[in-house]
Amino acid sequence: MPTETFEFQVEARQLLQLMIHSVYSNKDVFLRELVSNASDALDKLRLAALRDDSLDADISDLHIELEIDKDARTLTVRDNGVGMSYDEVGQLIGTIANSGTAEFLRELKEAQDTAGAEGLIGQFGVGFYSGFMVADEVTLLTRRAGEKKGTRWTSRGEGTYTLEEAGDAPQGTSVTLRLKPADPDNQLHDYTSVWKIKEIVKRYSDFITWPIRLVGEPGSEGEGPADPETLNSMKALWARSRDEVSEDEYHELYKHISHDWRDPLETIQLQAEGTFEYQALLFVPSHAPHDLFTQDYKRGVQLYVKRVFIMDDCEALLPPYLRFVKGVVDAQDLSLNVSREILQQDRHIRMMQRRLTKKVLSSVKSMMAGDAERYATFWREFGAVLKEGLITDSDNRDALLAVSSFATTHGADETVTLKQYVERMPDGQENIYYITGGSRQSVDNSPHMEAFRERGIEVLLLTDPVDEVWVDAVGEFEGKRLQSIAKGEIDLGAQGDGTSEDEREKQAEEYATLLGWMSEQLDADVKEVRLSSRLTVSPACVVADAHDLTPALENMYRAMGQEVPHTKRILELNPDHQLVKGLNQAYKQREDRSDLTETAQLLYSLAVLAEGGRPADPAHFVKLVADRLERTL
Repeated sequence: MPTETFEFQVEARQLLQLMIHSVYSNKDVFLRELVSNASDALDKLRLAALRDDSLDADISDLHIELEIDKDARTLTVRDNGVGMSYDEVGQLIGTIANSGTAEFLRELKEAQDTAGAEGLIGQFGVGFYSGFMVADEVTLLTRRAGEKKGTRWTSRGEGTYTLEEAGDAPQGTSVTLRLKPADPDNQLHDYTSVWKIKEIVKRYSDFITWPIRLVGEPGSEGEGPADPETLNSMKALWARSRDEVSEDEYHELYKHISHDWRDPLETIQLQAEGTFEYQALLFVPSHAPHDLFTQDYKRGVQLYVKRVFIMDDCEALLPPYLRFVKGVVDAQDLSLNVSREILQQDRHIRMMQRRLTKKVLSSVKSMMAGDAERYATFWREFGAVLKEGLITDSDNRDALLAVSSFATTHGADETVTLKQYVERMPDGQENIYYITGGSRQSVDNSPHMEAFRERGIEVLLLTDPVDEVWVDAVGEFEGKRLQSIAKGEIDLGAQGDGTSEDEREKQAEEYATLLGWMSEQLDADVKEVRLSSRLTVSPACVVADAHDLTPALENMYRAMGQEVPHTKRILELNPDHQLVKGLNQAYKQREDRSDLTETAQLLYSLAVLAEGGRPADPAHFVKLVADRLERTL
């Protein structure tokens, strides 16, 4: 057959220019696309040979070859796979010139937002055309397995392409790129460079099932070509059963992926079969990276499709609170845009995220039950991150609570789960008590703890910033309300101090006038002054109303740029403390109460300091203390 020349339609030419200049952000991916196509062709031939014993095809050494000709500035990607017939080349490679391209371009122009445009591009499997990003001319030579004649397709990516029969074509497909001159300023590298080709293969195609061989390199001292060099490892550890892979191999892969020099804490393997197949190999690091809580932290796992690398940090596959997890997910099929760089949102992605999340949490639960030391390391390094999920992931909240543990007053070194806390609650205790603060020492020494410590009531000690938020989001556990001991009124019920109701009423009557007067004097800072049932040693403490924001939460919102109004606190007095008794007596006896006003201000400031806060006017507080000290000399 003579050489036939076909002219691209105007719209097809525009689409080809879009593919060459706009879709791909990294020109190196052209080689990934061509190698991926070659791998698919080898897979198809192997399957065809299994189905048809009479197929006249050589499958003894299926492989991919890369050949560089520096003098001619060409790069050839060759496979001995299934190949294509003359008609198939016209249909498959010429798809870009088919009718309907004008309609596609019209829809593309109407899709104003980038996401919409990517969705449309995703309808075309035209990775082959990425070769024109780096080549002035592309020649495809192919012969379908079992046929005698081959086909040659040639185009400069401009107005036309040619088709002709080729009698000398070997089985499979070769794509020869006549490379453009290197242009580093436009990220166009020298693709006749052996080290560059090796780098691209290692990054994108290292785990391809078939060997990728570099052929045609000169031998030592220029004596003929060297033996072919296999560039890829072909070790897709996630596709092999666990008993076939050593721990050292897993650890080596983890270090390669994460750039961490330490071994991982946990290795998690998952293989999903059925209508949508994928494999995952995930790793929990043994320590938290220093930038885990920064905005620029790179999260996500590596995504492969049929062992072809797609992206480094695929955020869609795991929720933000599992951002410390590293690893690989390899899917058999995904909806990608044409450059394979951006995932389209579809049910497969959401399904994979749900399954991977549950698998990680179940692995942590197994670690918790079977290896307390490793779990303690995990919780120390990543507990604060995991608790973010209690706020954002209501679907997995129960699973997250099951693997969360907290410091308590029960022991200095151990942590307990909410389930363990509830199991050892004494009869009569209705709430799960907790206190939040900046450190273990500050909450341990808080005046709010006094009554609970004296009566042996266990309190959760929550010292991570996220604790201020998740306790409100969770609200209760197994019917027991989470109750802050620094908010609202505390009724210890059967765990009370033995004070009768009559005695409480007498105390309320005894201090009524003092409480009213102090409320007036401290009106700018407190909404109420009342007697406390939670103090045994300290004279006073400040508490938030049941539904008010805590000072720490107010500060967090302000740090995020959200302005929130200042909330007045409640000042509670210990009626059994000598200072409070003396203040009450002095108030009743004196007509001039100017000194008592200063005492009331000092009492409030001391209560603020005791919980780790600072007085609103530190200079005024220092002056009051200095004056009082002077009078004692």
